[in-house]
Amino acid sequence: MNRKIIGLLIILLTANNYIFPLTPTSADLSNSFHAGKNEFMLNGKPYIIRAGELHYTRIPKAYWDHRIKMCKAMGMNTICIYLFWNIHEQTPGVFDFKGQNDVAEFVRLIQQNGMYCIVRPGPYVCAEWDMGGLPWWLLKKKDLQVRSLSDSYFMEQTKKYLNEAGKQLAPLQIQNGGNIIMVQVENEYGTWGSDSKYMETMRNNVRQAGFGKVQLLRCDWSSNFFHYKLDGAVNALNFGAGSNIDDQFKKFKEMNPDSPLMCGEYWTGWFDQWGRPHETREINSFIGSLKDMMDKRISFSLYMAHGGTSYGQWAGANAPAYAPTTSSYDYNAPIDEAGNPTDKFYAIRDLLKNYLQEGESLPAIPQNPEITITIPTIKFTQTANVFENLPVAKQSENIQPMEFFDQGWGSIIYRKQLADCNHKQTLIIKDVHDWATVFINGKAIGKLDRRRGENTIEIPALKSAAQLDILVEGMGRVNYGEAILDRKGITDKVILSDGNTEKELKNWTIFNLPVDYQFQTKARFTVKPATGPAWYRASFNLTKTGYTYLDMSSWGKGMVWVNGHNLGRFWKVGPTQTLCLPGCYLKKGRNEIIVLDIDKPKSASITGLNYPILDVIGKDDNQQQKGAKSLNLNGLNAVVTGTFPAESGWKTVNLNEMTAGRYFCFEALNAQDPNDNSTSAAEFEIIGEDGKAISSINWKVVFVDSEETEKAANGADKLFDIQESIIWQTKIGDKANHPHQVVIDMGKEINVKGFRILPRTDKSTKGMVKDFRFFLEKNPFKVISQ
Repeated sequence: MNRKIIGLLIILLTANNYIFPLTPTSADLSNSFHAGKNEFMLNGKPYIIRAGELHYTRIPKAYWDHRIKMCKAMGMNTICIYLFWNIHEQTPGVFDFKGQNDVAEFVRLIQQNGMYCIVRPGPYVCAEWDMGGLPWWLLKKKDLQVRSLSDSYFMEQTKKYLNEAGKQLAPLQIQNGGNIIMVQVENEYGTWGSDSKYMETMRNNVRQAGFGKVQLLRCDWSSNFFHYKLDGAVNALNFGAGSNIDDQFKKFKEMNPDSPLMCGEYWTGWFDQWGRPHETREINSFIGSLKDMMDKRISFSLYMAHGGTSYGQWAGANAPAYAPTTSSYDYNAPIDEAGNPTDKFYAIRDLLKNYLQEGESLPAIPQNPEITITIPTIKFTQTANVFENLPVAKQSENIQPMEFFDQGWGSIIYRKQLADCNHKQTLIIKDVHDWATVFINGKAIGKLDRRRGENTIEIPALKSAAQLDILVEGMGRVNYGEAILDRKGITDKVILSDGNTEKELKNWTIFNLPVDYQFQTKARFTVKPATGPAWYRASFNLTKTGYTYLDMSSWGKGMVWVNGHNLGRFWKVGPTQTLCLPGCYLKKGRNEIIVLDIDKPKSASITGLNYPILDVIGKDDNQQQKGAKSLNLNGLNAVVTGTFPAESGWKTVNLNEMTAGRYFCFEALNAQDPNDNSTSAAEFEIIGEDGKAISSINWKVVFVDSEETEKAANGADKLFDIQESIIWQTKIGDKANHPHQVVIDMGKEINVKGFRILPRTDKSTKGMVKDFRFFLEKNPFKVISQ
């Protein structure tokens, strides 16, 4: 045979193996794992993955081994982990994989405990983590695009990161004698895009980073896994507690008849968002779907097995609508925030003991290395006013977000002199990211909250020139959807309006207030009372250490540092009213605590507790009381009426002709069950003239006749939060009959071709809509106060 042909064949075979790892031969089955026909194969034998997700970043290193052992005692044989790019490369080109960031040690601990590991390196991971794991400094590029081949800078940086991750973990692949059995390519890309070329590039970059031997994985949802194709990676689907398993895998099995079945994320609970009810998932519903998977020999990973805490600034946010996540990542998981078993833990353990495989046994539940203690009440007498301890100022002609001042997290102050004016004016801030207080001559005159889309403040008449200060706190960066390019501070401009003319304000003085512990210690503390945003410092003595909780319910809004460790954010709006303080952060004898409150406390003291407060909604100063209102549709014609079939899955409704409008009303006339007076729906999309769903990033709910926001976080904005497992439902126990209506402002006039609606995705059919009307108007609907 011609040498050139032989050489070409070698190249092709090598390339083929590069993309599709060869199935192990009988000679090397001792260290092998791959996706076989309808089942995974471990060392040549069928294997069902029972994984639990743990995040090394959310667990102090001292407790890594205990949390792994807890998962094994619950019935897991595998641990699933994300890698968080932005915690490993906080400065461009400087990688940190040591100490708390030593992910390789975490994986080795998993192996020492006789368990396997699935690695999910991203670069995008979501995880309710700041910017979904992407580093903030990417945002310094003004025209940044992420998760796209169109931005060469983004692609170059992701490749560098993956290469560094490979250096740490590639030696631990099962084929090298390690315990890593699968590596995931990207994360839930089907909810973002459909570019197969992008995913192929990411797959190749993962291989080039050193993961050329291991089985690759991808995960998406049952509603979007088919949006793109990725050869060489096994598919897994993500869904929540109580899901109908047959429905979830129906289309997948039709398209992939020979693939093993796996739930890549089986959501044990859900994450909490500031100002919304604490999220829980009922045990029996959760266990029911888990048993269904076990009976059908479907592999799974519990997300989360143990959530832990998003310490410091790392908690993210969702949008639309903007909803920052609490620092507690308890997640209603089977292992609680402090590492203790819950009722859900025992229910899982009791179920899985019946599904152990050859050579497996269920170990005893390990004792928590830390007892839970109650620390004495801490009273603060030392304070430092923020405005008396400002850092070196910077100057900027135009308003810019904090990233362009080389600041990643924290708060920022924008200062400007205003001329005298004998009448009131309106300050328009475009846009506040995320919570702002406006001061005139040091006195607070109002607050703005991004969650509610607030952007205007009335400025009183000024008898003389005055100093304007706008203090903006950046909360979690959006970690999901197109709003992920989430710069902090003021992102556009500030306008002063006298009612007739508008003037953009220029020439600002900037003060950056980062979250670093060293910065907080630079404040000059005194014993005089605080007069506004301030630091508070105290010390407390302990004779023993242990896990404890700090009751922050008497404080306003800010962060806490104990012995240099940033515990995360507190906010009186709840539902989380405590901060979890690990025992390994404490010491016998004297301990230091610093609190930064950018609002104001009711009492400058902290009570120690031996339990968390996760479910108390507090007072929100700006929250407007909702009065009874009704919608007047008299004289309006529905653009379409219809009847939905009594079945699950997305429903598409096309209009008779293209219709323009900015506001739409969806009206549920009745439910599938004639005795059911409630309404529910998981997602709602408007189809534009190109046949695709339009962006919902600027949508706002302007009217809803009923929504559940007290017993559960099931408000009407859940219709467009791009989270299929979270629903809008009318108020639980509400006896009001149909019709039920929701009105949404899309932010601008749109040419509408139709709409799509997704009923709830769990086993329940309560509230599923039967007959409906859909209205579309260019002007606002008439809402009547009662």
